[in-house]
Amino acid sequence: MRIQVNSIRATTRIFLVTMCLITAGHALMAQDREKAEEFARQMEQARKAALMRELDSGVYYMDNGEYKKADAIFRHVLATVKSVPSDLTYYFGKNSFYLGMYKQSIDWLNKYIQLKGTNGQYSLDAIQWKKQAEQEFLKEKETQADKAQQVLSLDYDIDCGPSGKVVCPACKGDHVIIRRGAFGDEYKTCPYCNEQGILTCQEYNQLIRGKLQPKNP
Repeated sequence: MRIQVNSIRATTRIFLVTMCLITAGHALMAQDREKAEEFARQMEQARKAALMRELDSGVYYMDNGEYKKADAIFRHVLATVKSVPSDLTYYFGKNSFYLGMYKQSIDWLNKYIQLKGTNGQYSLDAIQWKKQAEQEFLKEKETQADKAQQVLSLDYDIDCGPSGKVVCPACKGDHVIIRRGAFGDEYKTCPYCNEQGILTCQEYNQLIRGKLQPKNP
């Protein structure tokens, strides 16, 4: 009987030790995962910080009249980021005006205005630059001038900011689209946004590409 008891005790000790080792292994694996995730977050933050510094250098060159250098930097940032910061849409649009790329300027400034409305840091400036770009673009069309290497925002995902939402550009946030008809105005519920006239960032990017399907066609 004593031998059986000792055998059971020994088996129990082995089992407990094994369970402790397994638990410790799981804990170490969990810690390793947390460390790996934290490292990935730090690397992403460092990458974003480096891109923001690069963006700032582009703004510096633009403010000092070196528009081609600024353009090269802005294009590099555009090619690197996963989601385009809203401020970059303004800077790139403004710098494009200086380079005489008026269609490109209008496109990017319009994106900033759509995202920020009248409350953005550069909203008033963006509206003024866009008006000037539109005037120059009309003149350019009259002379049939063709600018090469236009970079249009349809090729990029635009970052809508922390809220992840934006006022619907189709209805201007009214949730109603007004169409001028021969027999008066026609009112139609906007088929894209919610009842508050808002789009998610994903819906907005699909809409500007013409890929957002109407909710109530």
